Amino acid sequence: MSAVQISRPDRWGVPFSDQMTDEDVERLLKLRLFREDQIDPGRFSKRLPLAGILRNDACLRRCTEGEIIIRQGDWGNSAFFLLSGAIRIEIERGRNRFPAELLGRAPVRRRSFLEALSQLWNRSPHAEQRDLESWSTESSSMSRGQGRDTRVYLQDFSSVVDRYKTTRVEAVEFFGEQSALGRIERTASVFADGECELLEIRWQGIRDIMSRVPWLRDRIDERFRTWGLRTFLRNSPFFEHLTVNESAPEKTKKKMDSLYERIVREAEFESYGSFDRVDRFTKLVEQGNATSLAHEALIAGEGDYPNGVILIRSGLGRVSHVHNNGHRTISYLTPGQAFGVEEVTEAWRTGAPVHLKHSLRAIGYVTAVVIPTAVFEEVVLDAGVRLPDRSMKRLTDTESASSQMDPGLLEFLVERRFVNGTQSMLIDLDRCTRCDDCVRACAATHDGNPRFLRDGPVHGRFMVANACMHCADPVCMIQCPTGAIHRNVLEGQVVINDQTCIGCTACANNCPYDAIRMVQIRDDRGELVYPTHVSGSCEADESTPITPDMKEWEPIEKATKCDLCADQLTGPACVNACPHDALVRLNLGSHEVAVEWLNR
Repeated sequence: MSAVQISRPDRWGVPFSDQMTDEDVERLLKLRLFREDQIDPGRFSKRLPLAGILRNDACLRRCTEGEIIIRQGDWGNSAFFLLSGAIRIEIERGRNRFPAELLGRAPVRRRSFLEALSQLWNRSPHAEQRDLESWSTESSSMSRGQGRDTRVYLQDFSSVVDRYKTTRVEAVEFFGEQSALGRIERTASVFADGECELLEIRWQGIRDIMSRVPWLRDRIDERFRTWGLRTFLRNSPFFEHLTVNESAPEKTKKKMDSLYERIVREAEFESYGSFDRVDRFTKLVEQGNATSLAHEALIAGEGDYPNGVILIRSGLGRVSHVHNNGHRTISYLTPGQAFGVEEVTEAWRTGAPVHLKHSLRAIGYVTAVVIPTAVFEEVVLDAGVRLPDRSMKRLTDTESASSQMDPGLLEFLVERRFVNGTQSMLIDLDRCTRCDDCVRACAATHDGNPRFLRDGPVHGRFMVANACMHCADPVCMIQCPTGAIHRNVLEGQVVINDQTCIGCTACANNCPYDAIRMVQIRDDRGELVYPTHVSGSCEADESTPITPDMKEWEPIEKATKCDLCADQLTGPACVNACPHDALVRLNLGSHEVAVEWLNR
């Protein structure tokens, strides 16, 4: 029997862009940002030279006025260096932010009762029919380019930015690094203010440069402590007592500010695991139930001394303990939850050494903020904050609820990353009669086109259907060039703007759960729709008769998936239609709710 041989995967097996040339790299190395007086090339190894990082982990983007570089709410995996020109950064918060339609998104509008009722008889006779006239209406944004090179622009840029608060930044400055390194959503929109040139670097390249360039690492750390860390801590229930009213005595304000600065100064930002490429996540999902946790990065080990309280900033963490010759999953932690609080508190109360009762591992890629034990004792415990507080109770309930769940089922949900879903579709196969009422209801709500399959991975009597789970960490959004797939800001659903989707398949390829499909769209006559401009000399639109030669062209495709019936008054039609209470949409990050339904 002969062995199968394949090439060993390497760090740059898939470059960030195939457009970077040796001439581009040579020009970049002559810029002040990358000159030897700024970055010492001797700090880089032969395996990971600076020129190699620029060649394989970066790309050059030349933008014109009004181009949307970053959209608030998008998930990104890259940071930007402004090489020339200027950008505008949104600084408004709350209701005065740029509206969704300006960013190429479609606002969700609830149908009225009569509109919902009319769906019963206004159904299209053709699959995936689109109202092409609505696409031709004037929009506040427009797109240029083809495929993944498509870019979205603001029309009438100068008048638009005058209506909203922005700040102008000129070269040389970097931005977007906090979202890229932390794998969190973008916090502000950024636009090109005239002609500008950007160097976009994926997070792996930023990480490798930071590890060898002290000034860049210090600058990014400073920015994180100034902006990202402060925002993160304000949202943590452990530090709610540090926020005081304006009417509080000046002495109290100064004390709280002093404690707050202590945390910001001494907290540590850490990342664990590997997320070199989006498809690595897909491969991790396909691994199935693991007999060993060696593939998951260890964040804190069972039996170790708790050096601090670990607050999950992004990603998923597995809590486990040693069982026989392996590990048993006890629980999992999602962003905002903490690890090590119980042990740190017990050691503070008793004055005796305490060791961690469980291990914490990164499921895929995790970022965390570590509050040193001494700082947590001074700021939280010595300050007399009542424990268990709201967060402590949630964590206690989480572990208690997890202990009530079938261990095999919990392992199944964690290993396949279904715990990432905020609206996962679970079907109790013991109650399900395969009547398909759920599928028919979905089709009726979406003009005859069902948006999920009543099929998926099964454990015992439970099936997780292939329906969009509206993930807490939606990797499908990372590479969308137009922002067509995005999270609804108000309600949190992951939705697709059909008008700005260009059919590049990035979201469908990146989704680890087979929940996004590509479909060919049709007009009101049932004819396939072809692009207006297919090649250099071939043009067609919806009014052009289809000729035999045109049959060789590729029809327009769009990405479709479950939108959680965001425009329906009654919520998900699939759940409402099930006559046997066999189907539910669950936030699998909420242990208590999941256990209550699973153990009914």
